[in-house]
Amino acid sequence: MGGNTVQEQDLATIQMVDLHGQYLKIKANIDRAIQACIDTTAFIKGPQVSYFENQLADFLNVGHVVSCANGTDALQLALMALNLQPGDEIIIPAFTYIAVAEVIALLRLTPVLVDVDARTFNISPEQIERAITSRTKLVVPVHLFGQCADMERILSICNQYQLHVIEDAAQAIGAMVTFADGTSGMAGTMGDFGTTSFFPSKNLGCFGDGGAILTQDSERAGQVKMLANHGQSRKYHHELVGINSRLDSLQAAILSEKLPYLLAYTQARQQAAAQYDDRLSAIDAIEIPHRSKYSTHVFHQYTLKVPPDQRNGLKDYLQQKGIPSMVYYPIPVSSQKAYEKLGRVVGDLAITHELCQRVLSLPMHTELSEQQIDYITETITDYFQ
Repeated sequence: MGGNTVQEQDLATIQMVDLHGQYLKIKANIDRAIQACIDTTAFIKGPQVSYFENQLADFLNVGHVVSCANGTDALQLALMALNLQPGDEIIIPAFTYIAVAEVIALLRLTPVLVDVDARTFNISPEQIERAITSRTKLVVPVHLFGQCADMERILSICNQYQLHVIEDAAQAIGAMVTFADGTSGMAGTMGDFGTTSFFPSKNLGCFGDGGAILTQDSERAGQVKMLANHGQSRKYHHELVGINSRLDSLQAAILSEKLPYLLAYTQARQQAAAQYDDRLSAIDAIEIPHRSKYSTHVFHQYTLKVPPDQRNGLKDYLQQKGIPSMVYYPIPVSSQKAYEKLGRVVGDLAITHELCQRVLSLPMHTELSEQQIDYITETITDYFQ
């Protein structure tokens, strides 16, 4: 391929996520924060945890942040705080990671799987309304790949039917929804609860596992805090049946150092996405990511839609050229063996099944260089010529 002139060293560094490169840019800050935590030996519930919770609450303009061990625990804790009963129905998208269905099943609740929007990949408001029954208690919009679901319509539907809302914002931290009246809200701050993950590859990631529950309601925040700490109101006084889920002080210290850079990280991802758009939009065979009019996009993933008979071939071709790519997600929740008989499916999920055959995510992170994007996009162009 004549146009592939990326230097060998630069080519070798193409990764789906470059965590080491990101770390090197703020190495002194991170190392100092880690050492300070080690010096105090306050590894559990150290001052770094509450400091980060307050810092993130300010950033998101949300009343309360309760940190926990991971994003899946965050979903489980939010569900537990709503006092749902076995058999209660919870509407979720069929095209998503398994975590939300997993915690629903573990709590003996009923997942109701609905289709998504073909352009944004997010849960369809029309399908939500179609799925509501007398047993429906909750909707979980998953803000997939970095762009929020249509929260104005979802909140309107949930208000009409008196349903709770838990936003899964693990892939969309920092994304913002603008409502018709000009007001706005950050991902995870608009429902009864929001949840997020600090898994290392997330837009705001730590050096291990971590998560948080977001809420504007002080009473709900207090309940989640108790549930995450064995149901304790104070030491050895257990008012609720809870779990043990906490963010380690070391991880909180790392996140506190990274949070001030989150806007810059987002801008770097958006710039990389714009460069991908510019170079790939002329290829008729693929569809670049759609931008909704109501939400910003923070590009946790840059996901193409490729003809189903060419998706795997393109993935293999990219791998041969030293370019990683990923399929998020190859199998709908409804087709997973563990969930085939656990929930209720609304409609034929045609869009979900199509997306599982078409989506392909390209490298997306804060350290992508223009040369790397040139090489990736030239390789894709060559494949379709």
